[in-house]
Amino acid sequence: MKPIAIFRHSAGEGPGYFATFLDRHDLPWQLIRIDAGDPPPPDCTGYSGLCFMGGPMSVNDGLPWLPPLFDLIRAAVDQGVPVLGHCLGGQLMSKALGGQVTRNPVKEIGWGRVEATAAARDWLGDLNGFEAFHWHGETFSIPPGATRILKSEHCANQAFVLGPHLGMQCHVEMTEAMIRLWCRQWADECAAPSASVLTPEQMAEDIEARLAAMRVAANRLYARWISGLKRD
Repeated sequence: MKPIAIFRHSAGEGPGYFATFLDRHDLPWQLIRIDAGDPPPPDCTGYSGLCFMGGPMSVNDGLPWLPPLFDLIRAAVDQGVPVLGHCLGGQLMSKALGGQVTRNPVKEIGWGRVEATAAARDWLGDLNGFEAFHWHGETFSIPPGATRILKSEHCANQAFVLGPHLGMQCHVEMTEAMIRLWCRQWADECAAPSASVLTPEQMAEDIEARLAAMRVAANRLYARWISGLKRD
């Protein structure tokens, strides 16, 4: 089976639990380190799926690697190669597919509940919502032809699907080590604690139980996504 390409845009925002999930299912994957200068592949023919991780940049920035990634996402969708996006990755997908990425009304940082829409049953089964992890100041619109499956009090569009493709604003891939690493940069966000912004101390509360609960949802989302992988 061809590997799944995982695109990393920032050294601290790797595949996390998603890689653990793939390894558990004996699915090969290849890390493409955009942050370290790895060039985007010219096409998606060598991969069974594409996964895009997060990053502190904006998809509206004039970065030279953004247009090739937009082209790659559009090609994958045209060819039926499943695409998965986490936070920045979901924003990449939205913009590539005709959506917009704009400033969210508030920053979302830390744990916060997301609610499933009626359209989420095929991806989440009987799970009506879960506590997800967030770290973003921008948000995406639902691109043409796609369907929203997750929403939250502070961000209307938390996830969308388009056939086998899944774009998320929230971070279901988090590990404890990733959360503790990101919390070191909390002060750089210049965001005061609020209903949508937790402090590092609040994020650390019951962290093991929270991660375990989120992985129930992550497992369902990832399992549905890998069911569409190109097997030839």
